[in-house]
Amino acid sequence: MRSRGTEFRENEDGDRVGEGTLRFPLFTGLLPFLASFRFPRAAGAVADRQQASRWDGTPGRTEVWYTTLTDPATDSGIWLHHELVAPSDGSAAYAHGWIAVFPKDGPVEHARFGPVPWTAHPDGFTAEGVRVRPGRLTGSAGDFTWSLTESPEGPPLYTFPRWSWRRPWLPAAHMLPAVRSRYDGTVRYGAGELRLDHAPGAEARIYGHGNARRWAWLHADLGGGDVLEVVAAVSMRRGLDRLPPLVFLRLHRNGRSWPRRAERSAVGWAGIGRFRADLGLPEWRVEGRSGLRRIKVTVTQPPHRTLTLDYTDPDGSAAVCRNSERADAVVSLERWRGTWRREAVWRLSGTAHAEVGDR
Repeated sequence: MRSRGTEFRENEDGDRVGEGTLRFPLFTGLLPFLASFRFPRAAGAVADRQQASRWDGTPGRTEVWYTTLTDPATDSGIWLHHELVAPSDGSAAYAHGWIAVFPKDGPVEHARFGPVPWTAHPDGFTAEGVRVRPGRLTGSAGDFTWSLTESPEGPPLYTFPRWSWRRPWLPAAHMLPAVRSRYDGTVRYGAGELRLDHAPGAEARIYGHGNARRWAWLHADLGGGDVLEVVAAVSMRRGLDRLPPLVFLRLHRNGRSWPRRAERSAVGWAGIGRFRADLGLPEWRVEGRSGLRRIKVTVTQPPHRTLTLDYTDPDGSAAVCRNSERADAVVSLERWRGTWRREAVWRLSGTAHAEVGDR
């Protein structure tokens, strides 16, 4: 049995220029057609589901909830880091983290909280009065106190392949519950206070076995809803630790993410065409090509805007990160049209969020 409909085509003046018949097989086509319907979900509802802890009690795991944002009124950067560590030796899991403020003028200030025993919560992170819940971040550490509301905007952004977040087969997985978010509330520290009003930023999630041997990270809000997320890392796993940094780059632009598949920038096609990273400080770079586009990213982390902090992995080994929530970045996107032509360029001064780490 077939359903039939008639289609009329008109030109710009409204005159009929053609007529056609559409035939639709009801028995073989109706069910797949109905199953293909997708109903949009609110960005907040999607992001909320990613707040819950993924840790299943397995030793040797680490899980992170972190938030970075820029206060548009003062150009200050803010970094909130919440971490669960399950030691490899099977001892009790613990929670810890920190908050840091990067003023436009003046030194970076930060305070740590924890470590305290991990207390599971179905909706997010809890440690010593510090909480991450859907749409809400609150806590205190040292002379810092903060109370923020979070409004997710846009779909999730999987920096690593989507399957790696569901199935933890890689050394680590990284994703953003929403491609960008807005923040309102207050951050108080010492004699300072920031009153945030629709501040742009993002929350990110990490789940894995610990930190990489070397890594770099960038979150750049390019404006107009466009966002660039980069993670470049050398794994600790034997064999993988001899490879150059694997680059996971996701450019969310005009409502779409490029490259289309997250693994494209890291592995290319059969190992050919991988994106390249040159890691260092105060400047590091990433570049690569996928399809008819190529991208070049240069990140600068001025020393006076960079904070150095140490980590402890589940196996007890140490790592060091150098983070700047007031980094600079230049992003150049080109398209092949017989020759490479500039499609867009973004220059961020003090509003990029970046980090370089090693051991």
